[in-house]
Amino acid sequence: RSRPLFAGGFEWEDPTEEFDQGVENPFKNEAKEDDMQIDPARLLAPRLSGVNLYFVGMMGCGKTTVGDAVARRMGSYSFLDTDSIIESVTKKTIPELFADDGEETFRDIEAQVLDQVHAFVRSVVSTGGGIVCRNANWSKLQSGIVVWLNVEPELIMERIRGTDRPLLQGQDPLGKLKALSEERAVRYAQADVKIDVTAGMDTNSTVALVIKELHNFIDDNPPMWKKAKSKAQEEGLDWVQ
Repeated sequence: RSRPLFAGGFEWEDPTEEFDQGVENPFKNEAKEDDMQIDPARLLAPRLSGVNLYFVGMMGCGKTTVGDAVARRMGSYSFLDTDSIIESVTKKTIPELFADDGEETFRDIEAQVLDQVHAFVRSVVSTGGGIVCRNANWSKLQSGIVVWLNVEPELIMERIRGTDRPLLQGQDPLGKLKALSEERAVRYAQADVKIDVTAGMDTNSTVALVIKELHNFIDDNPPMWKKAKSKAQEEGLDWVQ
């Protein structure tokens, strides 16, 4: 347990000891993942301090598969999938919900599920492709770190061929997918981390890139207390008197 300290008359605990635990970016010295003694995914949790990870992107981009794999490698984070929660709560599949109740009702339920999920901590959350379409949802997603899995429509079509996708019904599913991708791109682009997934990347290589880019993002966006501590040290001041 960290040592109690005093500041301004109040007892508190140094966030360095409580959260950061001296963990740094394992990729900082350009080390190769295969040469690392500790899985870099295991080092994410103490650096994230409980902040959730939200995966966004088009249908078929791999949010569920990659998100689950990231959570498993991290070890101390749980995995949640909003579409699976919706199906469990409504007792209907996503295609059935669209057919029986319409997209607007589905989006209402999706927003309610996100409202509940974003209150959790230490979670990796896979979201539906259209969850970014509502502004209210973005405010909840941005309470954590948002990871966009960017996959070209042609590759997505190869992946989802033979599956039932409500928004791609009709004569030109690829055209519809491209239109949806263009429509949502401005939203996805607001993500904290963008991962370009290509045809040559499997789940493991995608997960490895996600983990590396998350460490880099944390380096580039340290928490406010860490910025204050660094500034104080640069000015020759003691962080705790």
